[in-house]
Amino acid sequence: MPAIQLTPAQRKEKRSDAHHLDPVVMIGSDGLTPAVLKEVDAALKAHGLIKVRIFSDDRANREAVFASLSDDLSAAPIQHIGKLLVLWRPIPDKEDAERKDNKLSPRVVKIVKFSKSGNHRPQVNKLRILGNERVAQGGEIKRARRRLTSVKKSAQD
Repeated sequence: MPAIQLTPAQRKEKRSDAHHLDPVVMIGSDGLTPAVLKEVDAALKAHGLIKVRIFSDDRANREAVFASLSDDLSAAPIQHIGKLLVLWRPIPDKEDAERKDNKLSPRVVKIVKFSKSGNHRPQVNKLRILGNERVAQGGEIKRARRRLTSVKKSAQD
């Protein structure tokens, strides 16, 4: 898989975005192992733009690792300064898993009640709501009732 090619303006923008980042992956004396490749790939999937630190004094080795990472993981090489490498790859879209049954799952709802005098902190409660429950206006939990149908419609069925 070839590395992504970016224009100088795009690389400049990515460099400025990466300025405040800390290194996510550190490569030690063993060099580029399959475990390191797996971690760099996971970090690129999660973050998109990452810094990698290499603890090696050999500049040619660091350049080879930089080229190898960008080619193997199809990432764009952004910057190589000293022992820091900056790589970028677009974050893949997350697939939303469709539920086969249309039941609502339990969920956690945060209910905030403000004090009547403005001097106290608001009271925060986290509640677990089941699929057949709802939160009413006062923060009460009510069960959903069966919907009533008219007598005429039930007689037709």
